[in-house]
Amino acid sequence: MVKFLKNNYFQKSYNILGLLFFIHLNMNAQTDIDTTRICPPKTIMEIFKKKDSIYVVKPVKNSFFLIIPAIGSQPATGFFYGAVAQYTFKGKEKADKYSIANVGITYTTKKQWLVNVKNNILLKNNRIFLSGDYRLYIFSQPNYGLGTNIIPPRRHQVPGFSIDSIAEPMDYNYLKFHQSVSFEVRKNFYVGGGINIDWYSSIMDKDLDVANNKFTYHYNYSQKYGFDDKEYFLNGMSLNLVYDSRDNQVNASHGWFANVNYRFNPVLFDNQEVSNVLYAEYRNFIPVSQKDKRYILALWTYGQFVTKGKVPYLNLPAIGWDQRSRSGEGYTQGLFRGTNLIYIASEFRFPITCNQMFSGTVFTNFVTASNPDTDTKLFHSVQPAFGLGLRILIDKATRTNLIVDYAWGNNSKGFYLNAGETF
Repeated sequence: MVKFLKNNYFQKSYNILGLLFFIHLNMNAQTDIDTTRICPPKTIMEIFKKKDSIYVVKPVKNSFFLIIPAIGSQPATGFFYGAVAQYTFKGKEKADKYSIANVGITYTTKKQWLVNVKNNILLKNNRIFLSGDYRLYIFSQPNYGLGTNIIPPRRHQVPGFSIDSIAEPMDYNYLKFHQSVSFEVRKNFYVGGGINIDWYSSIMDKDLDVANNKFTYHYNYSQKYGFDDKEYFLNGMSLNLVYDSRDNQVNASHGWFANVNYRFNPVLFDNQEVSNVLYAEYRNFIPVSQKDKRYILALWTYGQFVTKGKVPYLNLPAIGWDQRSRSGEGYTQGLFRGTNLIYIASEFRFPITCNQMFSGTVFTNFVTASNPDTDTKLFHSVQPAFGLGLRILIDKATRTNLIVDYAWGNNSKGFYLNAGETF
């Protein structure tokens, strides 16, 4: 029988969804609103400009460059600081859509370096789609075991339970190079392929003490499936199918996006196993009121499945390891990991000010992961989270927002500062 975690997080999530439905019904009773005529869009930067210069008509920009600080704290890194630079641009044709490329460099109090380079680029009048994820990490991150039942329901938790009590600290270096190229074969539909390289080295499992029979999740998994517990590779190629009808990938107001990526990992080096991994993703952006298009229900779900063979422990599907590291708000990155993983998120986006300078969101997300070693299947346990967010407009042409989110999960919470929507 499918068992869900029965705790107050589900009830709070259902209450939020009920609130969204009530707001939707209430909006349909309103009269039509043309907000762009009543209140022209205004960015937060314009507060500091002279009034006379605000209303000068300027040509629409085809690009926008932004640098924001990266400051925060989480269990895997401690306090961290750095910067993220994002470049948003498009071609000169009216039908061209915006593309995004960003670079982030972060240093932490645990002496870690994290370098991220991401791209989602449309070329040749949207006929070529590039998607890339490059990372160089001198890193540490605790492991918590496989499956989403690593955190028991509240009614079964011992007094004083904390996620730190099940953490097993680990240091390692990580090099990632994932790049795909897809070509439009029909309107909005793309077919292509990619190269995928993952290299984990200098792995130090801090709780491991083989001489005294003290083993860890990572060590036991590596021994069982024949992986070196100090270093391993996962290199392969992928087939990509993409559909994208979004009006703007920075901040979509309508349309949907789907991506199916099937990765083939042959044996190219020592300490590798043949494996195949399926990644499937779907996003939809639904205007919930015909009266005001700024009220949007946004849906995001993805699944990652090891369909053949075995992959190394650190390359198993895990929360927060998607291309933009945006999944799992409310939980620390890598907390939930498994041979298969499904993630579901929803956001209700709404205006706060008429001029679009401030807007908000309420959101929920759910994650489930499997562990065949304990016969834990998908949906045997589901971990929920919910949260609130503030959006601050920083560029009108690209509709780029500075986003501030706070989320609560099961025995967990998190604060997030980013540029661009969560999805």
